[in-house]
Amino acid sequence: MAYEIPVTQARAELADLINRVVYGDERVVVTRHGKPLVALVSAADLEKLEALREAAEEPVISSVSRTGRPVSAAGEQRRFGIAAHHQDPGTSRS
Repeated sequence: MAYEIPVTQARAELADLINRVVYGDERVVVTRHGKPLVALVSAADLEKLEALREAAEEPVISSVSRTGRPVSAAGEQRRFGIAAHHQDPGTSRS
């Protein structure tokens, strides 16, 4: 469970809040008008969150890279006024 504190109070107690997060293993949610605005978390918790995000993104990236070259339906470029054409990375335009 996170400790919630209004932003005006958090400004005055920032040093104490940092100590609660670092040494008390707490999470602090700073609110404005009763709504969550930001959260103070330890660097270790941030690393865990980043690792989870990267793990969640990996399957999407690998599945997209396996799909191959995108193919437009006939007439779509004229229909939407698209002037550019898909070009595989690493090939040059002449």
